[in-house]
Amino acid sequence: MLETAPLVAMIHAVPTAGRIAQTAFAQEFPQARVWNILDDRLLDDARTAGGLTDTLSRRMLRLIAHVMDGGAQGLLLTCSSYGEVVDTARRLWDVPVLKSDESLFKAALVGPYQRIAVVASAPPAVPAAVAQLEALVPAVRPDRPVDVVTALSEEAAGAEPEAAARHLADALHTAGGADADAVLLAQYSLTPARDPLAALLNVPVLDGAGAAARELRGLLTPAIAS
Repeated sequence: MLETAPLVAMIHAVPTAGRIAQTAFAQEFPQARVWNILDDRLLDDARTAGGLTDTLSRRMLRLIAHVMDGGAQGLLLTCSSYGEVVDTARRLWDVPVLKSDESLFKAALVGPYQRIAVVASAPPAVPAAVAQLEALVPAVRPDRPVDVVTALSEEAAGAEPEAAARHLADALHTAGGADADAVLLAQYSLTPARDPLAALLNVPVLDGAGAAARELRGLLTPAIAS
């Protein structure tokens, strides 16, 4: 039996992603008690290693085990570079565990978009995000193909929202993705650039934090009610 206020853990690789996710949960799932875990070496170490290694995967699994032992009733990994670890976690624990952008990708695929651009400022986030998106296509929209284009702008990392938006827009133009029907932000830390980027491109720009909060609310609310 879940308590009235379910305990939702979030594991972050950067403080900015944590703040953005907490804001989203406050707006979309205020009933939740949020437990934040930050390892601010996760992203840098993945960059140095050239991607997700077995050692880094085990490190993330230890963090997940920590929150599960602490009674977490739902878990969100806000770092897209570690999304593959969620598949293992789901086999080990009978608790809802979400990848950072999984809810976002589901919502985008249900929508009317035919050409979707995925943008990021950290290199490991690009293949991780595309892998998640493409893995969902057969289940979510098997009868409608989707054209995915990616763009990376490391200059957008840490920039002010308007500057980050310009960097991302430039990267999209260079990658041939400026004609996309929608743009998906592959990192929570890029969320402040959402509205300026939408204004520059004149297309919807979608972020993952709110979508994840809404999905966990839907998953946990029936259990609360029972």
